[in-house]
Parts: sequence; C-alpha cells; structure tokens
Amino acid sequence: MTCRAYVSHAESGDLWVLALDTRSGALDTLQRVAVGGVVMPLALSPDQRFLYAARRNEPLAVASFAIDPASGLLAPLGEAPLPHSMAYLATDQGGRFLFSASYGDHRVAVSPIGADGVPLAAQQVLPTPPHAHCIRSGPGNRHVYAASLGGDCVLHWHFDPANGQLAAAAPLALPAGTGPRHLAFHPQGGFAYLLGELDGSLTVLAIDRASGTLSPLQTVSSLPPGFEGTPWAADLRLTPDGRFLYSSERRSSTLAAFRVDAATGRLDPAGHAGTTAQPRSFAIDPSGRFLLAAGQLSHRIAVHAIDPATGALSPSGEHAVGRNPNWVELIALP
Repeated sequence: MTCRAYVSHAESGDLWVLALDTRSGALDTLQRVAVGGVVMPLALSPDQRFLYAARRNEPLAVASFAIDPASGLLAPLGEAPLPHSMAYLATDQGGRFLFSASYGDHRVAVSPIGADGVPLAAQQVLPTPPHAHCIRSGPGNRHVYAASLGGDCVLHWHFDPANGQLAAAAPLALPAGTGPRHLAFHPQGGFAYLLGELDGSLTVLAIDRASGTLSPLQTVSSLPPGFEGTPWAADLRLTPDGRFLYSSERRSSTLAAFRVDAATGRLDPAGHAGTTAQPRSFAIDPSGRFLLAAGQLSHRIAVHAIDPATGALSPSGEHAVGRNPNWVELIALP
C-alpha cells in the first residue's frame, strides 16, 4: 500500500506532503505548499480527491487543494471565506458540504462545496455555547454533532444532506469540567467516542439510529499512570477496522491505547506510550499499521507501529517537518 500524509503548520504557514512506507514506517518529504498565515485544521473529502485547510488569521479562509490520484501531490484550487477563525473542519459524508467550528467566536457554519471541489461562502452560521471545538456528521449523514468545550455539552442537529441545512435537536450535557473537544465514530456505526480536553476523559456514547440521540455508556480516563497537573487532551482516532482507539495528551506527551468491544462499544485500556513533544494531532494509516503524531514543540512527526494483536504502540522513528505541526491526515493511493 502507498500512503501519503498531509501536515499543516501554524508557524511556517504551509502544508507538507509526506510519503509513508507501510512496510517500515519510514517517512519522506515529497512537497511543501505555501498557504500563508496560521494554517491549522485539515479535512479530506470522502473520495479523497480534495484536501481543505483552514487559515486562522486574516484573511480567514479555507484553502482547497486537488490531490493527484497517482502521486498524492497537492495542486491549489482556490479559497473561500470563513465566518471566523475555525478550529475544526469536516465534510458531510456526501462531500457536498463543509462544516466548520469556531472556538473563539462560539459558532458553527455550513458551506456548500462546488462540483470543482472548492467551497463557497457559508450558507448557514449558528451560535453555540462557549468554545465550539469540533463538528462532524454521524453515521447515516442525517445528524451532525459539535463539541462545546466551554458549555460541557455535545450539540446535535438534524441534517438534510440534500440542501445542507441544520435543524436543532436536544444537546447532550456532560459533567462540569469535562471540556468536550473531539468526537470519533465507530466505523460500524452505533457508537461515538468523546474526548474531554480538561479532564482527560473518554466517554463512550450510544447513537440511536433513528433519532440520532446520544446516550453515555462508559467513561474512562486517558491519562497515564502517575499523571500530575492539569490535563490537556488533544485528539482521538480509531483504527479503520474499529478494533482500537487512541488519544493524545499534550501535557505528558503521551498516547493512550484502548481495545474496543465491537458489540458494546466499551473500551478496555491497552497501555500508554510516550511520543513527540506536545502531540496536538495524530492520524492512523488506512492499513491500521502505523500511527503518526505531530509534535507542536518538537516540529517533528513521530511514527508508532501498532501491534495488530494487542493495539500496543512501539516507536518506529521520527521525521522533521515545518514549524508547529498542528494537523495530520493520511490517505492510501490507488
């Protein structure tokens, strides 16, 4: 399998394209694309033909890139305005609409995506409780959820994939001090996983397939043994087969591993691993063999091999990238 990794950099203001050798875990730099400004969240289209990157300083915009199907290299397509500095991007499952969430301005937005892969200006902007941190469509593409870190809740909307409109549904309240940050959905549907930035918790949520309602099933800690200080959890991802879940914690520069029960969605701890300094984002390759973590302070990508039997992580090398790497996405080339 041939894989490409895309890394955004908040300080050097560019995107790097890396080749991942899925036999050895080695990385090689193929391309650097200047975007300008504070480039942070990335999103891939469902068909992996397009990459979207948000600039979080003026001019606030989402930059669009075509992904060459043979090489994985990027070609700029254009930019579209965003309503504020957006901390998160995601497309709906049809690839026709781009969702964005603003941490600083407490709002989410929906932008249509043209047939050429370039988003247009937002068609709907909605206020949220403090610090919206992610927004994603759930299984079936009929419901959209956003985490509000300051509101200690997960917002829920009914979503019409034909016209991209969101209609409010009842939110899910979380314990005070959770700081909901990122959501991930099990590939088989039925379960979601929520990372609490402020307490380092991972909450398993059951999804009602008809109503989209979320119901808590289990809460576990992602913090490593002996952790001291204030948690600062960052990201979570599932392996493509849904057997393992991982989360990152920036204060301790660690990754937590969990086994996932496919029938119940519940998590079973599978250990912790040290990683590169301040791992804000990480991604897992489509084969499920390697995890790539971006170190904001090390300016490096750390590669970890995933044990296919236990989910345990082992170091497989590091690769220097640009300044303040913030986001990583991975694709497999045909």
